[in-house]
Amino acid sequence: MAKSMSTQKIVTPSAESIAQSARAAQKGGLPPVHLWNPPHCGHIDMRIARDGTWFYMGTPIGRPELVRLFSTILRKDGDEYVLVTPVERVGITVDDAPFVAVDFEQKDDALVFETNLGDFAQAGPEHPIRVVRDPQTNEPSPYIHIRADLEALIDRKSFYRLVDVGEHCEHEGAEWFGVRSAGIFFPIIPSAELR
Repeated sequence: MAKSMSTQKIVTPSAESIAQSARAAQKGGLPPVHLWNPPHCGHIDMRIARDGTWFYMGTPIGRPELVRLFSTILRKDGDEYVLVTPVERVGITVDDAPFVAVDFEQKDDALVFETNLGDFAQAGPEHPIRVVRDPQTNEPSPYIHIRADLEALIDRKSFYRLVDVGEHCEHEGAEWFGVRSAGIFFPIIPSAELR
C-alpha cells in the first residue's frame, strides 16, 4: 500500500519573505527575537563579511534600511547565526562578527561605541571589550559586546584611538595595557610586550 504524500507546498525562505515577516513583527524598538522559537527552515545564501557588508546570493545588499531590518532579527543560537521571525528561523554565514564598531566617543568616564548599523553600546559590565590575538601573526582583533551574544569588531581606526586613551594597570596579578570605561578595566596587551 502506497503512503499518501502531503500536498502541502514547501516554501524555501528568501530574503524577501524574511524581510516581510520582520516588518510585520516590528512594533518599535528591537523585536523580542529571544522569545521566538519558530521552526528552523535551513540556511539562506546570506553572508556578513568581516568588514560588515551584508551579501545576498553573492551580491552586496545595497539598501541600508533592509540591512538594518535584518540586523534587528539576528540572533546567535550556539555557534550559529540565524535570522528569526515569529514564523521562521534561517541560518546565515558570518565571517567574523555581525557588526563593526566604526567609532566611539568618551562621555564622562565611559566609552560609547557606534556600529556600522547605528547601534550604540557603552563599554562596561554589560558591554565588555575583549581582544583576541591571532596565534600565527599575533595581530589583535578587538570586539565589544552589542546585545544578546552579538559582538562588533572594533575597526582599525577606532582601535588606534583606543590605544591613545589606554593606560597601564595591574590586572589579575600582572601589568596590562588597556582601556577603562564605566569603572571597568579592559586589558588589551601585557605591558611587558610593549617594552
